[in-house]
Amino acid sequence: MGDYYEDENEEIERIEIELLLECIYRYYGFDFRNYAYSSIRRRIWHRANIENVKSISQLQGIILRSKSSMDKLLSDFSINVTEMFRDPLFFKVFREKVVPFLREKPVIRIWHAGCSSGEEVYSMAILLHEEGLYDKVRIYATDMNESIIEKANKGEIPITNMQLYTKNYQQAGGKKEFSQYYTVQDELVSLQQFLKRNIIFAHHNLVTDHSFNEFHVIICRNVLIYFNHFLKNRVYHLFNNSLSEDGFVCFGNKETITDREAESFFHEFDSKEKIYSKSKDHFQKKKEGNRDEI
Repeated sequence: MGDYYEDENEEIERIEIELLLECIYRYYGFDFRNYAYSSIRRRIWHRANIENVKSISQLQGIILRSKSSMDKLLSDFSINVTEMFRDPLFFKVFREKVVPFLREKPVIRIWHAGCSSGEEVYSMAILLHEEGLYDKVRIYATDMNESIIEKANKGEIPITNMQLYTKNYQQAGGKKEFSQYYTVQDELVSLQQFLKRNIIFAHHNLVTDHSFNEFHVIICRNVLIYFNHFLKNRVYHLFNNSLSEDGFVCFGNKETITDREAESFFHEFDSKEKIYSKSKDHFQKKKEGNRDEI
């Protein structure tokens, strides 16, 4: 009997979550219906506990009648875990293997999808500056959370983070003193203005919005792990439509393309750092380059 009631409660909870997500989509236009269930459930209950309600149905009433409560839930749903030169080896491999292809371009367009508070975007700006490419780059940094986009645009970081970020920068193959890229202001550091010059921060929702340009590089790291199969497939198609014929797409090191159709879109360029190419020609050029070095 106990197992029956436990199964029944789980089914009721799942229905409540589905109804809440449907309400959010129909009333506010944000579509979380295909996010990974366990992740979205955890974040909903986090907000329910803060709002001091005992059921998700009660939370639904609050969310529908209070825009400020919806904004807080939206912030809960946003995945804002980031840091400068996060996963330093990725940036090192990008510098060594992808940058040589970008040198051939007269103009370079890069899309950071799900950019959060912008630390990885500014990291890429520093890397491209050190490689002499930043003047011909446009970086489009997008996120569904407008408040986090505003924060990213300021380019301000707690000074307590800088010891870790300096270590990351050095491990990523940084060529200068990291401190030259920011100035200290009380408890914050402000990134140098020239790093912001070629970055455009904008609102974009991977779940509902469409392609808005053609890019030579798309970076979307540690976002798709929160999506279910249907939503991942949508994003793969979106990136395929947004990527130039010889472009690269970069995922997080825990993310693997498992969809058969998506595997035909992208070809593995660096398996460990999950860098994929839309063009098979890159591999031939890479092999030729390796032979030249011998």
